[in-house]
This record gives sequence, structure tokens and C-alpha cells, in this order.
Amino acid sequence: MAERVFMKGCEAIAEAAVRAGCRFFAGYPITPQNEIPEYMARRQPEVGGVFVQGESEVASVNMLYGAAAAGARAMSSSSSCGISLYSEGISYCASARLPVVVVNVQRGGPGIGAIQPAQQDYFQATKASGNGGFKMIVLAPATVQECVDMVYESFELAARDNNPVLVLTDGVIGTMMEPVVLPPMKSDEELAALKESFKVTGRACIGHPVGQRATCFPGSVGTGQEIANKEAEKMYATWDKDVRVEEYLVDDAEIIFAAYGISARISKAVVKQLRAEGIKAGMIRPITVSPFPYDTFANLDFTKVKGILDVEMSIPAQMRFDVDHAVQGRCPIQECRRSGGQLLTNDQVLEAARALIKEVL
Repeated sequence: MAERVFMKGCEAIAEAAVRAGCRFFAGYPITPQNEIPEYMARRQPEVGGVFVQGESEVASVNMLYGAAAAGARAMSSSSSCGISLYSEGISYCASARLPVVVVNVQRGGPGIGAIQPAQQDYFQATKASGNGGFKMIVLAPATVQECVDMVYESFELAARDNNPVLVLTDGVIGTMMEPVVLPPMKSDEELAALKESFKVTGRACIGHPVGQRATCFPGSVGTGQEIANKEAEKMYATWDKDVRVEEYLVDDAEIIFAAYGISARISKAVVKQLRAEGIKAGMIRPITVSPFPYDTFANLDFTKVKGILDVEMSIPAQMRFDVDHAVQGRCPIQECRRSGGQLLTNDQVLEAARALIKEVL
């Protein structure tokens, strides 16, 4: 049986990345994700990797581009306003179809906002992580163990699609401690094979003999960029198989909580309390927020489901947009929200649930 270890979320994220083969990390300090680069500064030299503290977020994300283009498994992390500064670089990576991993440990906003946790980057993560309309798979963990599992897998997803992948967590999960089981360490032989497999994609900048034309990434002149966009669109169409969602006590539920990440953990506790009182409550938790599990909401039996409570640490609500799109007005939707670093509590969610129950039951 695998050994369980007690780890802080940010440190578990970093260790999972190392074990997945991350051998290049560049980043810039920002709360509440500082333990990720701090851990990487110590850990990367131990495995023959490279850690760089960039002079800025802009510098760091462009170093990520360079490392990935050379065939290294590369990752960076930041928080909210820092991720905003990553936007151009992430868009460049998407255009070049480079397999990079980015972790956002969300904090309050807009602007510099608050250093405390929030979930106010949902639109940024799922709709507009940079210019050009590209898409990424976005994974949203709700536990430290899920942080480990999703970061580890994100490198495989990025390599599969030659496309950036984002892990969207928050300052609660990033700074809390829980027991985790760590995945196996990729061997040097496995990493060498992965680097070789990237070379055959034609995207690797690995040096060329004199007179041989170097690899060209899509440019803004002529039809090259449009061709690349059409190829990317075909890839996005395959992501239906990657949709992941947790359905908790949904089958007979009359009240459905819609929540992701830390808000889903709080909501699940409230669902249990309502069930103990004889109220048929359930929860839908998107695990991939991109692609979003629209069908899970759309296929609810609205002869049973009388109302949905959208729970998120964002004002205005953001995931609500996708829930609305799926439900299409077939039942009332109410909200329970905090933002700017103010945390939801069980009592607040319970109070909002009781208000919805009073309205629809």
C-alpha cells in the first residue's frame, strides 16, 4: 500500500509536478502560491532540473515557452493578478501548440485585490486566458489529493494535445494541509523518451544543421495562423471525452447545489445536513470547468429538481453563466457568494439553501 504523507496544498502541487517529470520551473513570488516556487527552488536541483525566479511574471511565462519548445516538461504557477500577466505568454504557447502546465492559486480581486482566497478567475480561466480565442483544459481540484492527481495528469494531457493545461485552485486548498498519496516518479529514461516523442511533432527547437530550415511556428502573415486555428478547433472537439463531474446524491434530489473547488466541499457538508433533516438535496461539482459538464445539468429531471443553488466565492457569480447556459430557465437558480478574500461558511450556504427551499418547495 502506498505511503500517505501530510502535505500543504502548494507543496503537494510542486512535488506532483516533479514526479510527473517537470524539469523546468520559472515563476515570480505572489501570495498565496509562494510555497510552490519555494519548494521548486529546493527540489529541482535534486532531480537535475532547473528553477528560475524570473524578474517578473511576464519574463517567467516566456521562459516557460522557451523550455517547452526545447522539449522539457515545464510548469509555472501564480495567483490571479499574476496570471493576468501570463495571458500573452499562455496565448503564445497555445499558438505554438506547446505542452505547458500553469497553476493558478486564486486570490481576491479585481486588480491586486486581497491575498486571501477567492474564486474570481473562473471567466479568465475558462473563457479568456489570453487573446485569440484559444481553449485549454482546466482542472479544478477540491482536495489536496486532487491537486496532486490533477497536476500529475495535466502533464500527460498537455503532451497528448500539445497544448497548455491550467489547474485552477484557490488559496484555501493551496495553504491547507491534508494526507496525500504521491504518484510514482518518472524515470530519466521515461523523460528522455518523452522528449524524443516531442521532437517528432516538428515543434521542437533543438538546433538544425547549417542550411536546414528551422521549425516554424504559426505566424500572423498569410494563412498560416488560420490553418493552425482550424487544427486546434478539431482538437477542442475531441475534449467531450475529458469532461469530468461529480454527482453527489443527485438521483432523487429536489434541490441541487452547483459548486466547484473549495465551495463544493462546503456545499457537500450542507447537503449532508439537509439530507439528515429529510430534505432531498444533492450537488453537481464540475471537476473540469473547461470543458464544462453542460450535459449533466441539461439532463436533470426538472420534474423533480425544483431549484439550483450556485455556490461560489465570486461577486458577481461567474460559473453561474455556464449553469444558466445548461439549464435554459427550466428551474429557478439562486446564488450564494462571497468574494475579495472573504470565505464562505457552512452557515452562509445553509442559510441561502433554506431561502431557496422556502421559495421552491
